[in-house]
This record gives sequence, C-alpha cells and structure tokens, in this order.
Amino acid sequence: MKNQFYQYILTLQDTITARLEQLDGVAKFQEDLWGRPEGGGGRTRVIENGRIFEKGGVNISAVHGALPAAMQAYFGVGEVDFFACGLSLVLHPHSPMVPTVHANWRYFEMYDTDGTVLKSWFGGGQDLTPYYLFEEDAVHFHAICKKACDRHHPDFYPLYKKQCDAYFWNTHREEARGIGGLFFDHLQQTDTQSMQDWYAFVTEVGDSFLEAYVPIVERRSKESFTDANRTWQEIRRGRYVEFNLVHDKGTLFGLKTNGRIESILMSLPPKVQWVYDHHPEVGSEEERLLKVLAVPQAWM
Repeated sequence: MKNQFYQYILTLQDTITARLEQLDGVAKFQEDLWGRPEGGGGRTRVIENGRIFEKGGVNISAVHGALPAAMQAYFGVGEVDFFACGLSLVLHPHSPMVPTVHANWRYFEMYDTDGTVLKSWFGGGQDLTPYYLFEEDAVHFHAICKKACDRHHPDFYPLYKKQCDAYFWNTHREEARGIGGLFFDHLQQTDTQSMQDWYAFVTEVGDSFLEAYVPIVERRSKESFTDANRTWQEIRRGRYVEFNLVHDKGTLFGLKTNGRIESILMSLPPKVQWVYDHHPEVGSEEERLLKVLAVPQAWM
C-alpha cells in the first residue's frame, strides 16, 4: 500500500503543478529535492510572484525511521519505526478576491521491532479560505467535495465536513479559518472498509482538487480590488499563520520528526499584517465574512 500511494502522489504532484502553471501563465514551480538524515526525503515545488499566485507550494515527502520520542508520547506507543508519505499544498493568490486553498493527502504505517505493521491509516482533506465571501464559490467547492464522498458512502461528506469545521477552528479567536471542506484522519481497516477501499476514497478526493479550486480561481482572478482589499487580505492571512503555528498537527509532526523546515513553513503567506484590535466597518463585506466564520455553515 505504501508504494501504491507514494506512486499516486508523485503523479498527482505532476498533474496539479502542470495545471497551476498553465493557470498562472507567468510563474513556474521551482523544484527542490531533499533528504532526511534519519531516512527518506521529499520533492518540494514552490511557485512565487506569478500573475495569480503570490506564493504557493505543492510538496511531497516520504520519511521513515525510528519514531521520535515526542511522537511516541503523542501516539501513546513505545519505541517503534514508522513510514509516512503525503502530498501537501497551499496556494496564496495575489488577489484578495481569490481564496487561499489548502489540501493534504497522506498515509502512515507503524512497525514493531520485527518490521511487522502494527497500524496503518490514511488522512487528509481540502479546505478553502476566502478573504471576501462569494457564496457560489463556497457552494461549488463543497459540491465537488460532496460528489467525491458520495461515490464511496453517503455519510462521508457530512461526517468529514463536520470534522473539517471542527479542526480548522482557531480556538483562541473563536472563529473558523475559512469555509471548510473535508478533513479525515486515522482511516483504518474495518469490517466494512479495507485499506484498498480507503485508498480509493482518498485518491478520489485528491483527484477532485483541481475541479474544486480552478473554476473559482478563473472566476475571481478577473475581479478588480483596491489597496484596502489587499490590507484586509493581509490581516486575515495573520489568522491563517496563527492556526498553522498554534494548532496544526501536520506542522507539529513535521517539526517533531526533523522534517525540512523550508517545506514545513512553505504554508505561510509572504505578506501578513497584525493590526492591533482590528474591527471591520459595520455592514461591510469584511464584517459579513467574519459573521460567517463565527458559525459553521451548511453550504449544501
């Protein structure tokens, strides 16, 4: 399974970066190949200063070795070995009318001292972070997520949508990071779902990403914007940074397993503001967004 999924994310990275370069029309992805001393490595691809994308990355990694002590405590296990691979992407568009997007699809195995697999699971999802709310975009993004889920089980979309709303929640701000999407973790073999079934589901979601995001970019990149709109975008990007550094488990895992720091922090936007006690104008589009982010929404 680990080889099958690793080959999948290699191909998916090629597919996504090729389409995003075509969409941007100016910038190209810079590729870095890196190794991890304890075992494994990755292929980082970053795009910057494009016509559409101010900064973004589409990264894959496959790391293995002894599970670090901090992660042993997190998983509640003793000395074990692990293998983890995944594709993680974040795209920060230049225009505040185009939403930031994040996606991740990953696979994990844990072994005893004899190399026997103790546990294995899939995780991942995709979520949207707009700076200005266009309801048709939110509906479109969730419709594609639901379509991918419904091909496997009718309960998957409501369950993983709810988990996404709960996970991407800035508890110290009491607000959502964005308008959500899907989030799932620890998808393990059950009486009704084999690991091959989970592979089919996770790759279905991965294959849906471009369909979910690209039409939104094509619509909103044509919108005009002002310096004030850009300032609001940079203030909201600050909340994105706060979530990634305070709450995100993927960031924690990368740091605790001696991952490549440049690849881990690729998710951070290039220009951010923290304005003291900032409140948008009453009745403005900015305030409307905050009201939506205060309570998880049913977009479908």
